[in-house]
Amino acid sequence: MIEFVAETASTNADLLQRSRSGSPAIEGHWLVADRQHGGRGRQGRSWLDAAGNFMGSTPIVSTAGDPPVTTLPLACGLAVLEALMPLVPAPAQLHLKWPNDVLLRGAKISGILLEREGDLIIAGFGVNLAAAPTLPDRPAGTLADVGPVPDRDSFARNLAAALAGELRRWRSEGAAATVSRWLAAAHPIGTVLSVHDGGARRISGQFAGLQADGAMRLVMPDGDTRVVHAGDVVLEGSAG
Repeated sequence: MIEFVAETASTNADLLQRSRSGSPAIEGHWLVADRQHGGRGRQGRSWLDAAGNFMGSTPIVSTAGDPPVTTLPLACGLAVLEALMPLVPAPAQLHLKWPNDVLLRGAKISGILLEREGDLIIAGFGVNLAAAPTLPDRPAGTLADVGPVPDRDSFARNLAAALAGELRRWRSEGAAATVSRWLAAAHPIGTVLSVHDGGARRISGQFAGLQADGAMRLVMPDGDTRVVHAGDVVLEGSAG
């Protein structure tokens, strides 16, 4: 169910266009590109195109019995974490950053972009297996920093299996279990972080866990708790 292509602009855009053209979306099908010259991240950012990295997308079909779709990004992040764990000498060096980035020794190693049209959600994954970009506002990492570069195709199969398992758990165990598992793998309560809304607005506070719908709770300097539903998070350090 994994389709490999040599080059494309965006695997997310390709799957969305196929759906618009009448091609049925089948969960478990992946489109993976060797090179991607129009990849996108959150808030319109571009995603690094580097040989040997993983760049791929897969459809997820939302149904009436599913948990809140706002918790789906958490499940996707857990899937990437599961696929990366066997490849890192010290798995404790990996953790999740809200909502679904994976950090290796504090540096971003992967990102996920979910795009929705009706009941169809396209989940795009970028994972730095071989190379990492230089980012202006935060460190970026790669598996090559801690060991041999894994085979991209093998990683694709492992990620596909991990996501399939996470989706089964998300649907069978519910949102509360997904939130609990995410919290156990994430930056600790009390972590100081800032949230950017894509414009000029920025707020900072201490991480205080998640809501049932996956939104983040942030304790502000004045003691008030703010609920954050969207934004770009940068970790600043530990409280105290």
